Amino acid sequence: MFIDEAKIWVKAGDGGNGCLAFRREKYVPRGGPSGGDGGDGGDVALESTEHLNTLLPFRYNREFRAERGRHGEGSNRQGREGEDRVVRVPVGTIVFDEETGERLFDFAAPGQRFLVACGGRGGRGNARFASSTNRAPRRADPGEPGEERRLRLELKLLADVGLVGFPNAGKSTLLARLSAAHPKIADYPFTTLEPCLGVVAVGEEESFVLADIPGLIEGAHAGHGLGTRFLRHIERTRLLVHLVDVSDTGRDPVEDFRVVRNELGQFSPALLEKPVVVVANKLDLLAGPERLRGLQGFCAAEGLPFLAISAVRGDGLEEFRHLLGARLRARAAVTSPSSAS
Repeated sequence: MFIDEAKIWVKAGDGGNGCLAFRREKYVPRGGPSGGDGGDGGDVALESTEHLNTLLPFRYNREFRAERGRHGEGSNRQGREGEDRVVRVPVGTIVFDEETGERLFDFAAPGQRFLVACGGRGGRGNARFASSTNRAPRRADPGEPGEERRLRLELKLLADVGLVGFPNAGKSTLLARLSAAHPKIADYPFTTLEPCLGVVAVGEEESFVLADIPGLIEGAHAGHGLGTRFLRHIERTRLLVHLVDVSDTGRDPVEDFRVVRNELGQFSPALLEKPVVVVANKLDLLAGPERLRGLQGFCAAEGLPFLAISAVRGDGLEEFRHLLGARLRARAAVTSPSSAS
């Protein structure tokens, strides 16, 4: 099950109380104050890991507490500090404060750690208050409470290429042919109910991650079909592939492309700024060349890269791999720090 949103509650550990005690030892008159300080409470931190790819664990466990600090003791013994609590989240998780809506952190790489709740400070024991004028203080501070917060987690998958198009355009079939992914494939719309990732090899040492996004229909931004809730997963991609069905569907392939592009713009205008490759699919079911030529002519007029394939038969898939690999390399060269300098 793919879960990309979750709400959790975190509570850092309270600080331990300071101790009120006096030294009681034979042959030591007026031993004086000996109450130790309380230990600090543990912190709560989030850490990104590559071993998770969904927020499913947070569906069953929504509360995370760190250990509280131990109380101080006599003989100037300080209480032990509480253990920190580290909560692991998938790479690509964005953390929001549930109450204020503030964006706190974006886990864009594995191994990143972000402190979300600080433990309370331990209270001072009465030995801390001894002075030349107050040799027997009877004051000890209580520990401070640890922070607690309600957080909203939102997952955006990290992929190089996003695959978008109408339902039944062949996106899942294409992903299965190009990678080792096993998405659900059937001859009815909306077989893909959640995003699916696959690693596509280009040669022996080069590869990229391809994300299959559930199909879009006209009015998706208004909630029609599966809506646009999964489009957040292509906001991080470097390239978009519009897969267009050119078989005899009764729809115009050019209009299909325009509808999907409009839904992307309705969700986020930034998606319209991403580089695009238009791919005509289902050459094996092509009844006549008119639909293919119409889409090809439209792309030529708009200056959009165009490629025709058959995901089922395998036509054009090698060219497709190398085209996307070349586009990604060019994109990386433009955005790399060395080229900017």
